[in-house]
Amino acid sequence: MLLGHEKEKFLYLPTPLEKLENISKDLGVNFYMKRDDLTPLAMGGNKLRKLEYFVKDAKDKGATFLLTVGGAQTNHGRLTLAVARKYGMRGAIVCVDDYPGEVSANLLLDSMMGLDVWLKRPEKGVTEEMVADEIAKMYEARGEKVYFIPMGGSNELGILGYYECAMEIDKQAKELGLKNPLVIDTVGSMGTYMGLYTGILNEGLDLRLLGIGILKYDDMIGYAKDYFERVKKYYNLDVEAAGFNLTDKYDRGAYNNPVKEVREAMYYMAEKEAIILDPCYTGKCFAGILEMIENGEIKKGEDIVFIHTGGVPGINTPFHRIEMERERGNFIHVI
Repeated sequence: MLLGHEKEKFLYLPTPLEKLENISKDLGVNFYMKRDDLTPLAMGGNKLRKLEYFVKDAKDKGATFLLTVGGAQTNHGRLTLAVARKYGMRGAIVCVDDYPGEVSANLLLDSMMGLDVWLKRPEKGVTEEMVADEIAKMYEARGEKVYFIPMGGSNELGILGYYECAMEIDKQAKELGLKNPLVIDTVGSMGTYMGLYTGILNEGLDLRLLGIGILKYDDMIGYAKDYFERVKKYYNLDVEAAGFNLTDKYDRGAYNNPVKEVREAMYYMAEKEAIILDPCYTGKCFAGILEMIENGEIKKGEDIVFIHTGGVPGINTPFHRIEMERERGNFIHVI
């Protein structure tokens, strides 16, 4: 039990914390990777840590149906459907997004699990929550008891997955002899970052935290402050925020946009360590890390723990895949 909440255990924890020797030598830092891409179910990813807590809450409330929201290629949605299937539930994803032109990447995996994806063309004033409410009523009229999970699993309950992960990293870091390493997290809907932040602060862990944003925020720090205050109130925590180490300098102007520097960072990781990053989250974050090392924001000799949050199916979305085919197509030799 963590902060008064139980979870449904379906992960094999702890996930590995491994040193990337080739990149470490190349960059002049001690580069470790927390392999949360290796979690089970539907090709894995960070959202499964959160979903351990959501599915327990859903089962306790007698839910028969998991409903969530996201973009057409949502990783969180894919994993929500996976957990629904594992625990004998139905599920669906609601997306205010255009049809991407083909069934590939996450959409293909969604289809394999045989559950529903609802696409609503973007219109002014229409939100995911509005459409999800309509869809939930439709399923409830069919006899389902719907449990709603917010985008990215990012709410007060969802932070527990990475609160727990912060404690896991701290224990592994100590076993490796690391002192006060810099944990670097990709920040989208901010639930993973807030779990790490709350865990580090409330448990007094010997970790520093840096969040690299991959989408546009109007006020990233302000959003983090509000989120933490909600978490603090929800769990009645007697701690004060100690500043938020967040940067939006490396979001590349938009969410999930094809960017040459990001693809080059992905190629570099694949060539050096045979680890595949994705173009929306981990690739964009890693591209930011490379720039921060180059410009001195991250010092040489630092102990770095980069969390691989999964998302690899995203390399097969058309607008990313086409660019990579153009850039790397010369590897094929027909004889």
